[in-house]
Amino acid sequence: MSEEILEIQSEEVQEDRQTVVFRLADESYGIDIFRVNEIIRLREITPVPRTDQHIRGLVNLRGKTIPVVDLHVRFGSIEASETENSRIIVVESDNGNVGVIVDAVTEVMTLHGDQIEETPALATDESNEFVKGVAKHGEQLITLLDLDKALAA
Repeated sequence: MSEEILEIQSEEVQEDRQTVVFRLADESYGIDIFRVNEIIRLREITPVPRTDQHIRGLVNLRGKTIPVVDLHVRFGSIEASETENSRIIVVESDNGNVGVIVDAVTEVMTLHGDQIEETPALATDESNEFVKGVAKHGEQLITLLDLDKALAA
């Protein structure tokens, strides 16, 4: 009986995660819903001179000024054209609220622990430093982002 208890304790138990899934180019990404404050339509973004290229500028959100990050540029891919499906996801970061531009928000889903895997060893290098893991949802693979690393300057 004690062997069974030890075996159960040694298994790593992944908790279920509520995840906001969004599209960026042709890929699906997910972030923890508890980091998301709101999702808003794309609006006028005021550029800020002499900032990193991935910092798109600032938006006024109900009287608060929020910096906006373009994830296409941050991830080193080509800039996508904005469409009516483009959104700004306002997330909590170490430096307050930050907006991230995405091509579309597709859904909010619960990912079960057995659907989530660590990033495969061949895919872990400096170019994938923003990836926390991968989730399988049916035939779809969802890249789970490490928001803190993706938003760090």
